Amino acid sequence: MDFDNSFEHFEYMDENPEPIEAYCVRCRETVEMEEPVAVWTRRGMPATRGECPICGNPVFRMGKSAVHARGDAPEIRSRVKLAAETVYLAFTPPDALAAEQLAADLERVGVACWLHEAEPENVKWAGGIHPALSACVRMIYLLTPAALNDPQVETAWRYFREKRKTIVVAQLDAATPPNELRTRPRFDLSQNYKAGFRQLLQALYDGK
Repeated sequence: MDFDNSFEHFEYMDENPEPIEAYCVRCRETVEMEEPVAVWTRRGMPATRGECPICGNPVFRMGKSAVHARGDAPEIRSRVKLAAETVYLAFTPPDALAAEQLAADLERVGVACWLHEAEPENVKWAGGIHPALSACVRMIYLLTPAALNDPQVETAWRYFREKRKTIVVAQLDAATPPNELRTRPRFDLSQNYKAGFRQLLQALYDGK
């Protein structure tokens, strides 16, 4: 797969980083991450990525940490041109940290992402839909109880379904997907993140 550089990314690893805590979705507890790496999201937000010392699951924490001390944030372009293969991540605000973690892992293997943005109700886009929804042909729907009650997330996946675009469900917590998405590929990232991630990545490009 040949992906354009749709969002900026920078890494810096400190040889002697201070302990950094993050929440592990698999162990369901806050841990001190191992091998912390400073990263910046596509929008230029600083974050730290590492591994859970208990299960080895990737963990992610937004905001600057000690490992950012000697790293400079990359220059972020005011306009981002989406690559044809950019994946749309649909999630609700309470699940933003998990979405950023998933996006960082996807970007690490060369998959560009667009993270869903909650918009004020009075925003009117040309054609009535966010440009990223029109541009992207693949979506990852992050399934949690909160996502089931988010009208903007529902609008996003319904648009994809109407246009017969690929939708893959990433389950982060116990929840039953909407009836319209029950036949879509679903992978539980809360039990075995690494295995679920590999299967999800494959399903994205199976054209299901």
